[in-house]
Amino acid sequence: MPAINWDTKLYKEQHQFVSDYGVDVLQWLDPQAGEHILEIGCGTGDLAHKIHATKATLIGVDASADMVASAKQKYPMIQFEQKDAVQLDYQNKFDAVFSNATFHWIENQTGLLNGIYSSLVTGGRLVAEFGGKGNIQSIVDAIASAAVQLGVRNRIKTDFWFFPSIGQYATMLESAGFETEQMWLFDRPTKLVGADGMLKWIHQFAPHAFVQLSAEEASAVTNLAIERLKPDYFKNGEWVADYKRLRIKAVKK
Repeated sequence: MPAINWDTKLYKEQHQFVSDYGVDVLQWLDPQAGEHILEIGCGTGDLAHKIHATKATLIGVDASADMVASAKQKYPMIQFEQKDAVQLDYQNKFDAVFSNATFHWIENQTGLLNGIYSSLVTGGRLVAEFGGKGNIQSIVDAIASAAVQLGVRNRIKTDFWFFPSIGQYATMLESAGFETEQMWLFDRPTKLVGADGMLKWIHQFAPHAFVQLSAEEASAVTNLAIERLKPDYFKNGEWVADYKRLRIKAVKK
């Protein structure tokens, strides 16, 4: 995962859609009273709160100290921990592991899945949704083409996300010992708030693309990328991002 300093204020004000869309994924999780559940990438805790309301016992983990602090402040009745998802140290503890909009940030997928497998009891389930093959391709392409035009393409990085196909991830799950029950790759066009929605999206989710650029160069590439996106993705005063999501359910046998 790239080093990210999450702006929790911007996240809560501008990108509430992350947890809002995650509510639908909870249908696949179907948490039950008395179950022990681990949420990976808990963010500010909104989905953890919904799981907690089912009377399940929950631990939420996130790599961001700021996110964990925000979650603890909002929901002090829930246990939250700062923890790297590829360094889970639980053994046969959870009936289910849940995650929304997190796995695509994690480079070490083998470590992630092995840790989840060890964390689950036999028969325990993994339910997760994250970016799938083709996710935000228009944004990636716009940033890359803007960087080419401005002569800085060799200093732009756009391959830090992991957006797998169904076949690719099914193979990875099976290699980790899971049995795949359901997988779904689907388009989910996502509205961004306000006329500056795309600018704020890039500032929140893609600043690591520009780490080798000066502030002036990064601003120039961002602005040109936004202009390239505008004809197709800015309609009636609103931006839409071309999200594609991969939703999975797998079981530890």
